[in-house]
Amino acid sequence: MSTFDETFDFVVVGSGGGSMCAALVLRQAGKSVLILEKTPLIGGTTARSGGVMWIPDNRFMKRDGVPDSQEAANTYLDAVRTMYRVLGANGASRERRQTYVAEATRMVDFLVDQGIRLNRVSYWPDYRDEAPGGSEKGRTVVAELFDVNELGDKKAMLRPNFIPIMSTLDEMLKLRFIKKSWESKRIAVRFVMRTILAKLTGKHYVTAGAALQGRMFQATLKAGVEFRTDAAVKELIVEDGRVTGVVAMIGGQPRRCVANLGVLVNAGGFAHNQKMRDQYIPHTSTKWTNTAEGDTGELILEMMRHGAAIAQMDEMVGNQMSIPPEMADAAVKPVVQGVTAAPHAILVDQSGVRYMNESGSYMTYCQGMLARHKTVPAVPSWAIMDSQFMKNYSFITPMPGGKKPQSWYDSGFLKKADTIEELAGLIKVDPATLRATVDRFNGFVAKNVDEDFHRGERAYDRWLGDKFHPKNASLGEISEGPFYGAEVVPGDVGTYGGVVTDANARVLREDGSVIEGLYATGISTASVFGRAYAGAGASVGPSFVWGYVAARHAVGGKSLETI
Repeated sequence: MSTFDETFDFVVVGSGGGSMCAALVLRQAGKSVLILEKTPLIGGTTARSGGVMWIPDNRFMKRDGVPDSQEAANTYLDAVRTMYRVLGANGASRERRQTYVAEATRMVDFLVDQGIRLNRVSYWPDYRDEAPGGSEKGRTVVAELFDVNELGDKKAMLRPNFIPIMSTLDEMLKLRFIKKSWESKRIAVRFVMRTILAKLTGKHYVTAGAALQGRMFQATLKAGVEFRTDAAVKELIVEDGRVTGVVAMIGGQPRRCVANLGVLVNAGGFAHNQKMRDQYIPHTSTKWTNTAEGDTGELILEMMRHGAAIAQMDEMVGNQMSIPPEMADAAVKPVVQGVTAAPHAILVDQSGVRYMNESGSYMTYCQGMLARHKTVPAVPSWAIMDSQFMKNYSFITPMPGGKKPQSWYDSGFLKKADTIEELAGLIKVDPATLRATVDRFNGFVAKNVDEDFHRGERAYDRWLGDKFHPKNASLGEISEGPFYGAEVVPGDVGTYGGVVTDANARVLREDGSVIEGLYATGISTASVFGRAYAGAGASVGPSFVWGYVAARHAVGGKSLETI
């Protein structure tokens, strides 16, 4: 019999989305929990992210009179799944999808009961809202702003968010229209007043993922969950076919930790592991990810060593990026999701040809880039914009129309030319081809119909564009010089494949049998949505839900339906 340095009922590897949710379930049941975090900071990539959860039929939709049901959500997920290719075994079985829909709203109710203050974004369409069961107003759940000073001496342990301002996501999504909307101007004033009041009262509000994980961290600390940071797990301990604990490096020494009820792996994917990228997602780079630095894939490999099945390893949560030289080594790199979805902009490959609906979700966008690259060089592709775009919309700089640094032009990062043909020369594509592409697109704008890719036809397209633009929120001619071009690469906010799990979040072998005592959630697993991204929060939401499901199963020792 092995000897252990510490004994707990449950051990969680990683502190991202879902880890602390699972811990709260276990603590409510009176069980001891240890969370092991590889890095010095708590919260994982979730804390750095938008912190959005995709939760069908949630309590906030009911409160606001937004129609939804489990039946509608399941219809939507069935429809969306048929739009994407599915290869081999994966975590997106119908049973798992239906379990997700059933348990998601229960998970949110549980968190609210634990004192976690949540809400919804008022309007954020599902990413395929045109599909049967899709929701135009959206199924998003987010945390309310959080005063990080409430964490006391633990506040420095919370991983910071990429958004430094004290504003909710709902507000920030509307601030981009500050030049055109009185509502946006009022939001800006509210933000300024909140910032001043916070300084006067000694508060420091954080938003998005930091607010979500800050609230979770506070709740789990109060519940008595134990944390170890700088504690990388090196090994799963297996006895008689059951995972009974882990070996972690704590204080520079290997420490064996027993887990009486099980181990939950929520250690991220492999976005910072170039070797695994080259094997599974070629033509992508560790230099193009916004995941936390601990996202290096060794726990997926360790679970595979013990027989875990894997699936969807060639997928990632794509997040298109345009990276100025001075930001090449930044921890958080600029994403340009809304750039080519706005009027007066398109995306072209290295031959100068447009090849997708540029208003698709970030994951679909990057899937399109990588698929195109198999036949025509498209990594990187080129964002093509005119002066109308530059005057009215944001390209990396925070405010619409913001002046661009001269260094961008000097380095060649941002190309600028008086004519389309001159711009073509700067980006090394055939001038006649680029001219034909722009003319064809402008013809679609004149007819208000994108006959090639149907851009602007979905609610999501229009939401991502400019609702104040005449005729179509997503379409506008590229016709007024000077013209601009910038490289766009298929970045990411995490990989999307991993070990295969069942409807109780238990890790499965290739033959479908369960590895007893081993649970997994988050992007350490093959997503419940397969190769699709259902809507905003389709990574964070499942991470929380499957953490909740795993903990309930571990407490009951049986399927959820019988607890």
